[in-house]
Amino acid sequence: MAKERILVTGAGGIAGVNFVRALRASKSGYHIAGTEFSRYYIELPDLDSRYHSPRHDSADFLARIVDIAKKEKADFIHPQPSSEALVLSEARGELPAPVFLPSPDVMKVGQDKLLTQEKLILSSVPVAETRALSSLDELEGAFGALGAPVWARARHGAGGRFSLLCQKPSEARSWIGLWVDRGVPVDEFILQSYLPGRNIAWDSIWREGVLVTSYCRERIEYPFKHISPSGITGTPSVAKTVHDQRVNEASERAVRAITTKPDGAFSIDVKEDAAGRPCVTEVDSGKFHTTMPLWGYVALKHFRLPWYSNLADLYVRLGLGEPSPSGVPRHDLLPADYYMIRNMDSGVILWREDGWKERVL
Repeated sequence: MAKERILVTGAGGIAGVNFVRALRASKSGYHIAGTEFSRYYIELPDLDSRYHSPRHDSADFLARIVDIAKKEKADFIHPQPSSEALVLSEARGELPAPVFLPSPDVMKVGQDKLLTQEKLILSSVPVAETRALSSLDELEGAFGALGAPVWARARHGAGGRFSLLCQKPSEARSWIGLWVDRGVPVDEFILQSYLPGRNIAWDSIWREGVLVTSYCRERIEYPFKHISPSGITGTPSVAKTVHDQRVNEASERAVRAITTKPDGAFSIDVKEDAAGRPCVTEVDSGKFHTTMPLWGYVALKHFRLPWYSNLADLYVRLGLGEPSPSGVPRHDLLPADYYMIRNMDSGVILWREDGWKERVL
């Protein structure tokens, strides 16, 4: 039987490398081609063939992906970066192979934190109190309404883009003003009340409105946090799997607030308030969090869980049109209280507080 042929775009980023690694760990024997904007990072993933691609906002991007997909005789296309996923979601009718993505309208809401918060509020999902910003003169009033400290952050983008915890209006004015002077529109910024509790990521896969499976983890530390103004640098260096029904319920409600028929991968960011109540801060539709496929790799190779616990493999098989496997837990796919410890050039370790340890990479 011929191997299914998978095309992964953005394959050279950390999440793309993790996605390819997880597919390699499966028994599916995929032929994997990859594209990447960076001519350096494209060398990182374990690919059968690799291609340099234009940026997602280039007029040549879509045509290049279509040409590569045709050349590779791709059976399925997975765009890893949100920016590329949105382009391919909008152009899915022009693609020679299927994608497993939400509609463009759903993805656009997910990529705009302000629109996301508005949708969540309409569905009574707990969120951080949020203020849009159209002028720096509104900062004093926003601090008065939200209290201090206040998170200043970008409406779009990932990795803590333009974020800073500001203690007073003058600090926010200096921070936002710096970026405005560099050409960022002031209305790209939103202000949110500070939530001091746990920082949690909830990852899930859906099929035609039905939740297939999910798990969650607490982000504990970030790499290079000491040189980032916000202390947040995108993907965590230390994270711990958790079981929390309140997080499961809030996250599932958040997805359904964004779309009545979720399809594909949805990754949710949750922050707890002072009372420990989970508040949803972001709903990434059509996107794998950076370590979502790495946890799937761990589930298969180290937890020895069934094949479907490898979320990259499950996602591709569903995207290829296969039926959802039976016996998959809707929540808490992974065991609780395992720490994933990772850092640049240092590998990846699984660890428990009882002293058990195992090397992953």
